[in-house]
Amino acid sequence: MTLALIGATGRTGAALARALAEPFIPVARDVAKWRALGLRGDVRSADLRDPAALSRALAGATRIVSTVHARWTPALLAAAEPGATFVLMGSTRRFSQWPDAHGDGVRAGEAALLASGHRGVMLHPTMIYGAQGEDNVRRLAALVARLPFAPLPGGGRALVQPIHQGDVTRCLLAAIARDWPEATTRVIAGPSPLPYRDFIRAVASAAGLRTPPILPIPALPLRLLAPITRIIPGLPRIGADEIRRLTEDKAFDITPMRRDLGVDPIPLDEGLALTFPPQHTPA
Repeated sequence: MTLALIGATGRTGAALARALAEPFIPVARDVAKWRALGLRGDVRSADLRDPAALSRALAGATRIVSTVHARWTPALLAAAEPGATFVLMGSTRRFSQWPDAHGDGVRAGEAALLASGHRGVMLHPTMIYGAQGEDNVRRLAALVARLPFAPLPGGGRALVQPIHQGDVTRCLLAAIARDWPEATTRVIAGPSPLPYRDFIRAVASAAGLRTPPILPIPALPLRLLAPITRIIPGLPRIGADEIRRLTEDKAFDITPMRRDLGVDPIPLDEGLALTFPPQHTPA
């Protein structure tokens, strides 16, 4: 098996590159960025918008792993060798009731893989936290540190099920090692869902912050106020679409993940302890 890794300089791609024991071909648009990571592998340069360059980068690859956005799936399928198998990253955004470009791209990428005739899997992760440089829980901690309360639509009752980057990497490794008989998908998520308000409290505790009072506010006013975060110095930006997604449950059955990938995800408190070591001081 000759393995090519697309998106090798991204957060999830770099984490996977560090964990891979077998030789692989890193594929990156920015070769200098790859070399700056100090990781092994003879990098091949390719821009996903350049079909010829992508075909050259994937020449000889029998298994293609991609951690870039799933909207690039058709380009990867077109550039791959006949008979190549795929391990792709999607997102549970594909299940959202709120249409947006991100979710539409994931759905289109999934459909392309399933119709391609290639074997492989697209993994749909929930919110990923704990990666080097990620801004999910760290941005949330920064908000908690600056706001006197946590304004949440519906009081934060909607469910979330975040997954630690280490478990995402383990799922990718297991998916690479598995012989997929056809093209399929799997959701990968944390061990159990919890209300978003409890997630905020867990993040605050892990970051050494006070537990913020929860202030229930209708989603529409919060969406209208979201652009203000762009002009207040020191306040992390929050998009109106992010507010809207806080109103829907993101809870998933991970029995197929455990069965087919053999990954039992770590509890949230354990993952947050890794994300916020004792010396952490919120920005």
